[in-house]
Amino acid sequence: MASKSSVPDPVTLFADLVRCETRLYNALNDRLRERHGIVTSQYEFLHYLREHPGSRVADLATEFAIGIGATSKGMDRLERQGWVARQPNPADRRSSLLILTDEGRRLTDAAEQTFTERVTELIEPTLDATRISTTMQTFALLRGALERDQIGMPTG
Repeated sequence: MASKSSVPDPVTLFADLVRCETRLYNALNDRLRERHGIVTSQYEFLHYLREHPGSRVADLATEFAIGIGATSKGMDRLERQGWVARQPNPADRRSSLLILTDEGRRLTDAAEQTFTERVTELIEPTLDATRISTTMQTFALLRGALERDQIGMPTG
């Protein structure tokens, strides 16, 4: 008979992680939709592009661990709204570089304040600074290992 893991109940940990993420994401969706007419995934794409201008769809897909097709469709929607523009990639004619438009930058800047305020409202009443720091370190360690080993990356 195999010995029990030294980690206390990783199945419950997984369930708690997923349920917390879903509830946080939904609460952020509600606030961003109400104030800016966007959802969390759109904000995350816009924020990433503000911080990494000239990224490719593949770069976003890698960062968010989602498929190229889903990422491309997300960029299409942001482009139709006038928040993102595609430019030819001089290094690879098969891909485009993504940049925020002026309107996209204004939206991202405004939504960032809302996003930050809401995340703070949701987390700080429950976790003090020490627990937040410890949790951040723990998730960074886990995420780093998953990314290093390319675990959970979509295939298409």
